[in-house]
Amino acid sequence: MSVELQAAGRGNLFSALPPPAGAEVFQTLFADPGCRVERIVSHGHASARGDWYDQDGDEWVVLLAGTAALRFEGGDEVELKAGDWITIPAHRRHRVESTSTDALWLAVHCAPAA
Repeated sequence: MSVELQAAGRGNLFSALPPPAGAEVFQTLFADPGCRVERIVSHGHASARGDWYDQDGDEWVVLLAGTAALRFEGGDEVELKAGDWITIPAHRRHRVESTSTDALWLAVHCAPAA
């Protein structure tokens, strides 16, 4: 028995990867009022010196390929390899310290709690 998909969205996370660019490439794959799912392609990119992400909602991120390092305000650094995931609570200031030239991420951003 086959199940028909109601949604029109479909794809492959590893296909049609954009070539290296001046910055990371963020592509929204799914969005609704409660969450946003995006693919992030990094080719050796890092956050600009002194720049921090400070997001209103929680974020769950998995590194699908490559390696990366995240730094959190206060000095904690987390090294990631393919398959590693991390939850980043809302307003936990963080930055991307480094990525390999083949880093591929999947991020889920949650809407702020009411």
